[in-house]
Amino acid sequence: MDLRVLFCSIVLLLALVECSQKKKKDLTSYTDADLERLYEEWEENDDDLLEEDELPEHKRKPKPLDLDTMKAKAKNPEDLMMMSKKGQTLMIFVSLVDPSQPKRKDIRPFTEKWTALWQSQLYNNHIDVQVFVIDDNRVIFMFKDGSQAVEAKSFLLKQEYVSEVMIEGQSFHGPAWQSDEKKEL
Repeated sequence: MDLRVLFCSIVLLLALVECSQKKKKDLTSYTDADLERLYEEWEENDDDLLEEDELPEHKRKPKPLDLDTMKAKAKNPEDLMMMSKKGQTLMIFVSLVDPSQPKRKDIRPFTEKWTALWQSQLYNNHIDVQVFVIDDNRVIFMFKDGSQAVEAKSFLLKQEYVSEVMIEGQSFHGPAWQSDEKKEL
């Protein structure tokens, strides 16, 4: 009986030792996920903390907002949104209509052409924006600094092919807007 217990304990001990030893992975076989985990582990164990502006946006501490002073400074709701979204990422959803084919929804080349042009015009006005086509007639304009989105919204609403601009859940109709509902007199 004692011999069995001794044998089982030795086998258990050897199994624990084998499991506790990590096999070293060849550096060339690391994947991007492995490197990211290694970097995160390295950052956690680093004594030198990164400065606030060097941290990724999701790890930064949000700046406290003083709504009373913001309301006093804001002349309209757009000014208030500009102040509250400064330094934060903001997205605008834009719908387009091709005037030569107003009923068609599969206008991807048309959408890509005009949104690229608008992106360059906004960039020339010092508004940094990324554009993502999410549907044949729908696009996301993403701003790293949300305060720039209000000026971009005003620009986009003046474009003849824009039917709708949606920002922060609010929808604004552009020149190409056509109501689907029939109005009764």
